[in-house]
Amino acid sequence: MRSIREIARLHLEFGLSLREISCSVHLGTTTVQEMLVRFRKHGLTWPLPAELSDTKLEQLLYPKEAEPARPEPDWSHIHKELRRRGVTLRLLWEEHREENPDALGYTQFCTHYREAVRQLDVTMRQVHPAGERMFVDYAGMTLPIVDRASGEIHEAQVFVATLGASGYTYAEATWTQDLEDFTGSHVRAFQFFGGVTRIVTPDNLKSGVTRSDYYDPEINPTYAEFARHYGVAIIPARVRRPKDYAADRVIPRVARQGRRGTARSFPSSG
Repeated sequence: MRSIREIARLHLEFGLSLREISCSVHLGTTTVQEMLVRFRKHGLTWPLPAELSDTKLEQLLYPKEAEPARPEPDWSHIHKELRRRGVTLRLLWEEHREENPDALGYTQFCTHYREAVRQLDVTMRQVHPAGERMFVDYAGMTLPIVDRASGEIHEAQVFVATLGASGYTYAEATWTQDLEDFTGSHVRAFQFFGGVTRIVTPDNLKSGVTRSDYYDPEINPTYAEFARHYGVAIIPARVRRPKDYAADRVIPRVARQGRRGTARSFPSSG
């Protein structure tokens, strides 16, 4: 704001013209004129009051206009929608943006959601020591795969394994969720992670858990034999306790693409 002080001094004290002031302060005549108009509009005179600092002068002459509040969604509704299969935060943001073009950007949308969810859903944080637990489940959404030879589309299941401590995730597609594919996916997950965890926590899939029970679930005999071979403990998640296996809710990107109808093409096995 030193420019406005100098402009006011040259104009009111020395009576210089707009052109002369413009040459002195190296500003356009239009800018000089606008500053003087703002100066007179607020009833200021020369010399300026001693208590009027440069910061206060700037705030007086050029007040910042408050940014219009951007519409925010119902965060409790967003939180509930995220529990549905195949729903992601980006998908909900895109839907909200379609209805409200001036809505928050995606980064701010995620930040505001994280702040809101702390108040919506207070839960105890689970801590998993490194190497203790691996969570396994199927993503829920299938992945369309195209046979290049016949053009036929087959739906593949997406197996997900996540380490409890780091969240490091392995995912693969298999044709079925039956016992052979289920245990085979475990073996390949162990190979991918380069080791075996002490505990494996599956959701209560029929492939691994014959009978779901809150206190005494019955493990499939073949799955139990697999656990003995690798020296791991099978501890299924409690029935209707989705937060027991929250770590494996990490849906791989390939599964989300499958939901959008993107078919992957692979050579025919025959």
